[in-house]
Amino acid sequence: MAENGAPRGRSTRMTGKERREQLVLVGRRVFAEKGFDMTAVEEIASRAKVSKPIVYEHFGGKEGLYAVVVDREVSTLLTALEESLSDQRAHPRMLMERAALAFLAYIDENEDGFRILVRDSPVSHSVGTFSSLLTDVSRRVEVILARQLRLHSYPIKDAALYAQMLVGMVAYTGQWWLETRKPSKEVVAARMVNLSWFGLSSLEKKPELRGETKG
Repeated sequence: MAENGAPRGRSTRMTGKERREQLVLVGRRVFAEKGFDMTAVEEIASRAKVSKPIVYEHFGGKEGLYAVVVDREVSTLLTALEESLSDQRAHPRMLMERAALAFLAYIDENEDGFRILVRDSPVSHSVGTFSSLLTDVSRRVEVILARQLRLHSYPIKDAALYAQMLVGMVAYTGQWWLETRKPSKEVVAARMVNLSWFGLSSLEKKPELRGETKG
């Protein structure tokens, strides 16, 4: 049997669609292992057991393949997060729990994809970077927070700031958890929500630093 479960032989030649999918999967693994800069078309072709021109034929080069891989991962993660936040009737804390668990579940089930997302992207690839992904997620969380702030007569303008803080906490805790895998994702999600929720539930309307400041 050949790599990716495809048996060798002329009778099992892949269709164009099947070959493209194989190259995406192989490229995903190599990008996760080595990063964009250290990945070579030669290695992708070698692992897929094809010639270099086949890779260029389907994607135009390493950059094109990388863009497809990243766009797929972004779509997968955003879909999971949007589904976790879709029930507008749910209590805000429940939504936070679902979103945190959805993020960690994505990491658990798509380790290669998440490693690609958190690496630095090539300069030519301006979308799909981890920072732009977090910006998209933050916008969705901002809507939820704004609704809750309004209900409690807090400044709506703070919703964007708090959304960035919350999403950043979940995302970077997720990076740490990827390497440790302990405790379970359910425990990690519960702890993150515990910290953020009780902080939000006791917000001051006009917080100020308590220590002495110079200037």
